[in-house]
Amino acid sequence: MSVRVETRDDAVLLIAIDRPEARNAIDDKMAALLAQAMDRLDMDDRLRAGVLTGAGPGFSAGLDLKAFLSGQTGEHPERGFAGLVRRPPRKPLVAAIEGFALAGGLEIALACDLIVAAEDARIGIPEVRRGLVADGGALLRLPERLPRNVAMQLALTGAELPVRRLYDLGLVNVVAEPGQALPAALALAATIAANSPLGVTASKDVLVQSAAWPDEEKWERQARLVEHVWSSEDAREGARAFAERRPPAFTGR
Repeated sequence: MSVRVETRDDAVLLIAIDRPEARNAIDDKMAALLAQAMDRLDMDDRLRAGVLTGAGPGFSAGLDLKAFLSGQTGEHPERGFAGLVRRPPRKPLVAAIEGFALAGGLEIALACDLIVAAEDARIGIPEVRRGLVADGGALLRLPERLPRNVAMQLALTGAELPVRRLYDLGLVNVVAEPGQALPAALALAATIAANSPLGVTASKDVLVQSAAWPDEEKWERQARLVEHVWSSEDAREGARAFAERRPPAFTGR
């Protein structure tokens, strides 16, 4: 039972839920290990983006129901279920889904910023079929990303929807050929990592936080979150690189 963590190209952190014998299900220990990985992504200044995937044939089947029967919840005291659904990392995180992302597995993917899924992946929240409820973020996040009636269909029937349909509705960012979700997710993360880390983080902060802002305060609050970007060395480097027709060398300062 483990969570594998490795860096790619010095800027992307690859995090793999590595418990294929249990369909990458989450118990308390796995939640703690994933929370540690999210802390590393947030705290290491060299890292600019992360990719979260599952080892073996699938992404994750969610909560370990055998562990649930013994009193485990798969919750982390600060970050929530699976060590990230209540408090995802501040830096961009891309989910790479192969095989299946079901129940809490989909909730883990929804806590990521972008989703890359293999075309044949199974995606859904079947909790109601097991006498449970999808309260690890799906009921809160799905109505923000899908039409309300589609979110209601997923939640009340427990049925799955095809990846292509979820792509057309905007839940999935990239549809990959079977077996190619991870390379596609790493390429997407590398594109993010090549940008200004200050600009990327500030952009994510505004996108995440602004939904709760009163209309009359949105511009002022946005200005407070982004003003340091405009005065940064990265901003000057970006302008110089554009003028000199070369790739910028951002430092996060």
